[in-house]
Amino acid sequence: MTKKKIKALRVPLTEAEPVRRFLKEHHLLREDVKIVKEGTCIFFPITNNPEDLPSYPVVIKSFEVRMQKPHCYKDLLRLSKKLSEELPTSYDTVGSLILIKLPQSLIQYHKKIGNALLETHKNIRTVCLVDPVSGELRTRNITIIAGENQTLTTHVEYGLTFHVDVAATYFSPRLASERKRVAAQVKPGEIVVDLFAGVAPFSIMIARYAQPKIVYAIDKNKKAITLAKQNVKQNHVLQTVEVIHADAKDAEKIIPTKADRIIMNLPFSAYNFFSTALSIAAPTCKVHYYDIIREEDIETRITALEKIGKTQEYTLSEVLIHRIKSYAPREFYIGLDITATKHADVA
Repeated sequence: MTKKKIKALRVPLTEAEPVRRFLKEHHLLREDVKIVKEGTCIFFPITNNPEDLPSYPVVIKSFEVRMQKPHCYKDLLRLSKKLSEELPTSYDTVGSLILIKLPQSLIQYHKKIGNALLETHKNIRTVCLVDPVSGELRTRNITIIAGENQTLTTHVEYGLTFHVDVAATYFSPRLASERKRVAAQVKPGEIVVDLFAGVAPFSIMIARYAQPKIVYAIDKNKKAITLAKQNVKQNHVLQTVEVIHADAKDAEKIIPTKADRIIMNLPFSAYNFFSTALSIAAPTCKVHYYDIIREEDIETRITALEKIGKTQEYTLSEVLIHRIKSYAPREFYIGLDITATKHADVA
């Protein structure tokens, strides 16, 4: 415990609170040391003598120095300047977990980095080193580098609670505002199909913050479906969201009616399911299509989707592009709001 002797204002306990407020408002109260209480008096560490408080004596007092907690995990690491510049400036927080990607040059320091993150985030219990999402089930390799040995957590966004296993299911906290944006577009009575629902954050957001007739939440990942069912119950949308364990390619066989709105959150692979999506679309349907793509390839992808639409007798009359986040150098996670309209029959 470190102590230092500094100037202090001696104040009776009965008068302490108004004096403390005065000192704080006038930037006279030191916060690098702890206030001392002795008997019937309290000692406020001060930067200067307060001229407006002459009735309280100024004394020299010994105070305990406060331990300053680093604001950034980088402050706790002792690395070369070159390596320090390669430390990630952003990472994902999912509930009580941090998910971080590291360049190869920093892998050997992963434990130190994990412990530094743990020390600078009081609500975090586990730090995970992650690889990019891959495969049909949208999972990723996870290595726990600090904290508790767990990958299951509870994440909260916009008042909703989601149970998520980051090692077995796909979930991106960075899509929170996107989920809310889409939910705000849903009109009362719409039939919504969430083709790659995961643990059902899009479906539940829509069910809670819009008034759809029904939301069909489909996913091939059995673990995701188990958690989706828990989340639907947890968020009190059992009457609105129907969770279905199935492959999205079988959607036409599974969905008993046509969809007014379709969610396609399957970056890298959604393109392969666009024809399937249109097979369950109403004559006029909104499709929220997500992809990870290079900037210069976006227009080419839209043209390719328009060609698929023609094979299903749909015109993509409106395509709005939303750049959600950077994924890699010159690659973006994008959302396309697509209005698909069935061709009118020609006599």
